[in-house]
Amino acid sequence: MDVNMSLLLAYALSVLMLVATPGPVVALIVSTSMNAGPRQAWLTALGTNAASLLLALLAVLMLSGGLALDPRLIHWISVLGCVFIAWLALQGLAQASAQGAVPAAEKPPGSGGKGLANGFLVGIGNPKDIIFFVSFFPQFIQVSRRFEHSALLLTLVWVLIDLLVLGAYILVARQGFSLKYKRLVTLLSSLVLLTVALLGLVYSLLELYRSGAA
Repeated sequence: MDVNMSLLLAYALSVLMLVATPGPVVALIVSTSMNAGPRQAWLTALGTNAASLLLALLAVLMLSGGLALDPRLIHWISVLGCVFIAWLALQGLAQASAQGAVPAAEKPPGSGGKGLANGFLVGIGNPKDIIFFVSFFPQFIQVSRRFEHSALLLTLVWVLIDLLVLGAYILVARQGFSLKYKRLVTLLSSLVLLTVALLGLVYSLLELYRSGAA
């Protein structure tokens, strides 16, 4: 396969920065790892990764001409995602408040199915990921001479970096120094989720308004 290595490296670094930068996915993974354990956190990470694969597939279909999506539909998906992220943030804030009064042994464990679903819904509605796959992903589709090879390579690189980075966050969140400040980290993670949700909601609603005005 004839691959433009410089372009692929630029893409890999872009993905690394995007995934590693604290956002709704990282906040959710860290909070889940600390409060429900690494297994639940990994299930959540797989859910967010599945959402990324779906967004990548949609981007590929749009680039190939096999799918034409109304931009307003994408913004509505982002709106719904932001509402769900805000709901998770409020749950996290309530949990952080309860952690000050409830002993750790009395806290109920999370469920695996819920972790997958939460991860997928946060990932599919994450404004950062939507913007990347719709606007930024196409800039690297020429990494190989064949469109199919490029799409497959870019998707595999995303999956690998995404899982490695989220795995590192899960590991760090389970360390002693992190667990010592469990309530503070849960609070900060929830505030990050809420901030991203509000900013994403404002952005998406403004874009919908502009689309209607046009």
